[in-house]
Amino acid sequence: MPSLVTFNNKIDKEFSKAVKKKVNHYFESNNLSKHANAAMVIKTLVILGTYWGAYALIMTGLFSLTQMWLLCVVMGIGMAGIGFSITHDALHGAYSSNNAVNSTLGIFFDLVGANGYIWKITHNIIHHTYTNIHGHDEDLEVAEFIRLSPHTEYKKVHKFQHVLAFPAYSFATFFWVFVKDYWYFFKSPLGPYENKNHPTKEWIKLVITKVIYYSVMIVLPLLFLDIVWWQWFIGFTTLHLVAGLILGIVFQLAHVVESTTHPLPNEENMIENHWVIHEMLTTNNFARKNKFLSWYIGGLNYQIEHHLFPKVCSIHYPKISPIVEETAKEFGIPYNCHETFSEAVASHYRTLKKFGDPDFEWTPVTA
Repeated sequence: MPSLVTFNNKIDKEFSKAVKKKVNHYFESNNLSKHANAAMVIKTLVILGTYWGAYALIMTGLFSLTQMWLLCVVMGIGMAGIGFSITHDALHGAYSSNNAVNSTLGIFFDLVGANGYIWKITHNIIHHTYTNIHGHDEDLEVAEFIRLSPHTEYKKVHKFQHVLAFPAYSFATFFWVFVKDYWYFFKSPLGPYENKNHPTKEWIKLVITKVIYYSVMIVLPLLFLDIVWWQWFIGFTTLHLVAGLILGIVFQLAHVVESTTHPLPNEENMIENHWVIHEMLTTNNFARKNKFLSWYIGGLNYQIEHHLFPKVCSIHYPKISPIVEETAKEFGIPYNCHETFSEAVASHYRTLKKFGDPDFEWTPVTA
């Protein structure tokens, strides 16, 4: 197991101090809370209503098979939206200053089949701390046949990963619902943590919420709808393929593109950058002018701002993004960004091809 990686936070402190000061000034001068506002609450209601409303319509049994299938597509879109726009903020403690509110909204993560406790470990702690560091960042370990880091051991199958990756992303939520959460409860090491003890209450919560999810999504439709098992299976599969593809692609565009770097620690197991600068080098924004996309994916196209200010609600990212970009320019620090969603997808595709090429040589990006 790799020992704990550290960062050289004794150097280059000025950028970190300056960007935090400017962003704090924005909220203070405009008398704004860093948490959810009315627009965020309305979005929350719309997205929850999309997912659960589509489910309720299906369960009425008043629609044709084709119409129910289309409602499953809507549920997939809603499921991804819940992850992006509601529970992501809540599980980061960014939705509200009230922990009870964050915890309550975070439950919706579990109610769509995932596990909020494991997510907070693998995402909030491990990914946000060790972004793009091979052997530590769990987000780089999607599947054995997908190489998301140039430091991952090369296998022949990686030559085809640019073809295999996108279909594989589609199965992301299937993996969460039936495998990942259980596996991670038993996995050791888990990122930099070895033999991590999970609280008993979290084991109980895992079992209860999984049973609820399986009952609502599998048992009830088969009991009360006039369908056979394979018709249910098509709908359930459609829901997860849609949600998985959306979630998988969006999260990869934030870190595995051509402009981001994959640093390795030195012989003292230290990253030779301040942590804030490390986040700037390993993170990418995209499609900032696309208002609907920003609304739907909870500002996750503003990943730089999210990584620097994870306790700030995503509804504010479009406003603080120019502040972060301007400050980075002042200090000569890269601000990675693609103008459009399609440009970011194309960059991720090219990155997959490069990492799948056995002759590709990685050139580190430095500040």
